[in-house]
Amino acid sequence: MKTVAVVGTQWGDEGKGKIVDMLAADADVVVRFQGGNNAAHTLVVDGEKFILRLIPAGALHPNKVCVIGNGTVVDPIALNEEIAALRARGRFTDPSLLKLSCDAHMVMPYHRAIDRAREARAGRRAIGTTGFGIGPAYEDKMARTGLRFDELVNYARFREKLERNIADKNAYLRAVLKAKPLKASEIIDQMKRVRACVLPYLCDTGAYLAEAADAGRRILFEGAHGTMLDIDHGTYPFVTSSNCIAGAVFSGAPLAPGRLDAVLGISKAYTTRVGGGPFPTEIKGALANRLRTEGEEFGSATGRPRRIGWFDAVLARLAVRLNGMWGLALTKLDVLTGIDPLRVCMAYELGKERHVEMPPGRAALERVRPVYEEMPGWRESLSGARALDDLPLNARHYLERVAELAGVPLAMVGVGAPREATIVLRNPFLV
Repeated sequence: MKTVAVVGTQWGDEGKGKIVDMLAADADVVVRFQGGNNAAHTLVVDGEKFILRLIPAGALHPNKVCVIGNGTVVDPIALNEEIAALRARGRFTDPSLLKLSCDAHMVMPYHRAIDRAREARAGRRAIGTTGFGIGPAYEDKMARTGLRFDELVNYARFREKLERNIADKNAYLRAVLKAKPLKASEIIDQMKRVRACVLPYLCDTGAYLAEAADAGRRILFEGAHGTMLDIDHGTYPFVTSSNCIAGAVFSGAPLAPGRLDAVLGISKAYTTRVGGGPFPTEIKGALANRLRTEGEEFGSATGRPRRIGWFDAVLARLAVRLNGMWGLALTKLDVLTGIDPLRVCMAYELGKERHVEMPPGRAALERVRPVYEEMPGWRESLSGARALDDLPLNARHYLERVAELAGVPLAMVGVGAPREATIVLRNPFLV
């Protein structure tokens, strides 16, 4: 297979970065196609911890072209800082390896200010955004008032649009959100400084990817967030502001429909989510605290503690259907070591009805009761396992049941944070 997309099957934070980083070794090009720096991938390479927010995970491999597609919204200041931080650690030193779509929209300081002011005003009704301005940036994109990177070429015209936007946003901040307005001169100075840094990376990414695909190069598409955070298909309104499913590759990279060979879904061996919204299999108390600590379940981008739950096969089946998944990579199996019994949600009960598929209307998730199947746990360490036969029998049974309930074959199993702590059953680039 030549073109492969990696997508999350839950509410994000499934460990996509580690899997993308692994697959990048066999890819030529790695592409980010949606989201912004509200998503982050935590990677451990040669004992070093890296957190990537905008740059695709291919940056940690030599000579891999990293593409940021038009479907993303990019904070140019954050992008410049991320590039500088990688280079300071001896990584991603060749500027020719980054391609930034001319058509990607910019996240501006006023987007961040609006995002945070709205959440503060909402109080207990807050959605739980990162405060990084992603939603307001996508709003401006749809309202046709956003600023795209190609506009930086003509700085005089760009400045004129920027000044107009700042005036409009300050009026909204003052009158509606009762928040402090921003200083236009400071934003203009920031953008003038960052402009020279980002201009060399601008590219027609659609044309570049079409040429790469025609040449038979291996292209890996790296999703951010997860299926249940998709603006159309997730647990609305507790979602992100972009499409996260594999179909977004065709508009946000872009890749022509029909040219995607496989979709690899990523799931934890349990479930987590950040922020508000329904969570049928949520665990609370000592067990949740244990899993949160052992799994290091704190947001890479925000540091917020994640909510913890049992594996939810109903969500998994929805993700398989929406993404047309070829295989499933299950991460953090090692975190479940020592828990006995383990539980897997196989269905929901809503009133007198049992649902093995997601019930229509996401509001129903607030009222469903999970139907669990219990399985025996294991106590042996999994950190050294590199093949299924290295795992305890109960761990193998757990994997088999999860794959059966999800309705998709297992492709990989994560048993630790480092690259090498992964059991690879099928690599989509090598079949």
